[in-house]
Amino acid sequence: MALQQQIKNRTTPQLFNIAILGVLVLLYAPILLHWLNGWLYKSISIEHEYFSHGIIGLPFAAYLIWINRKKWQRLPDTTNPLGAVLLLVGGVFYLSGVTEWVNLSFPTILAALCLWFKGIRGFRLQGFPLLLIILATPTALPYLIAPYTLPLQNFIAGTAGFILNQFGMEVTVDEMNIYVGGRIVEVAPYCAGLKMLFTTLYVSLMLLFWTDALSSRRTTTWFLSVAIIISVIANIIRNTLLTFFHGTGREGAFQWLHDGWGGDLYSALMLLLLVPLLNRINSYFSAVSETQEEGNN
Repeated sequence: MALQQQIKNRTTPQLFNIAILGVLVLLYAPILLHWLNGWLYKSISIEHEYFSHGIIGLPFAAYLIWINRKKWQRLPDTTNPLGAVLLLVGGVFYLSGVTEWVNLSFPTILAALCLWFKGIRGFRLQGFPLLLIILATPTALPYLIAPYTLPLQNFIAGTAGFILNQFGMEVTVDEMNIYVGGRIVEVAPYCAGLKMLFTTLYVSLMLLFWTDALSSRRTTTWFLSVAIIISVIANIIRNTLLTFFHGTGREGAFQWLHDGWGGDLYSALMLLLLVPLLNRINSYFSAVSETQEEGNN
């Protein structure tokens, strides 16, 4: 009887957890598949494409949640009232039918479950995975900040025009418009590098967490700052190439880099630069710390 009671006590929470997971799958599997299909085949709005870093971020978040499962189980069962509030908010968002709110209901309900079952400690344990999920959730943020990218557009257009002039091309720049051989190329808000910048910052956070460097404010600040500079420079080079291809009538090359897999390859190569960059920064600050310790001794 005692053995049966122990089995029953262990089985009941497991069945409850499986039931919750099943409900989440039923509710959000169609939404997640819609995001994935849109990111892969660019079948969703341009604003939602800005969150295509979720292709790697969401699986990584799921992996972190999985490897934290034993720590999660060891935490005492503590209910935080904020969990009920967020659960209610998430439910209202989901039932509203508004795309933005339905999307936001996913991280909201996940955060609510953490607070409801394990309290603040559970929320902190899953804090980084939740952050990755929130930052990969499509919202209207790119649309809201697009009007404020005009200075960046003008800077990219001016720099691209300057570079092409150095190679002997007759280029005229008028704010965000670049004229080459009678052809006009506009550095639109969506070509100002926001998507690449979002992806760069997202991948940078993943690398910082993976290498345990996120706890170092100095390393994090330097790495993110340099990563932003690299992203801007990479986008200037990309827009320079696009202007050259379009201005010289190389439409095939233009489409390959602008809408084809060439753009994805270019972004991937740029992101690969972040790995040696982080290693270099970590090595530098480690050497500085050792030197300071030797000086103190």
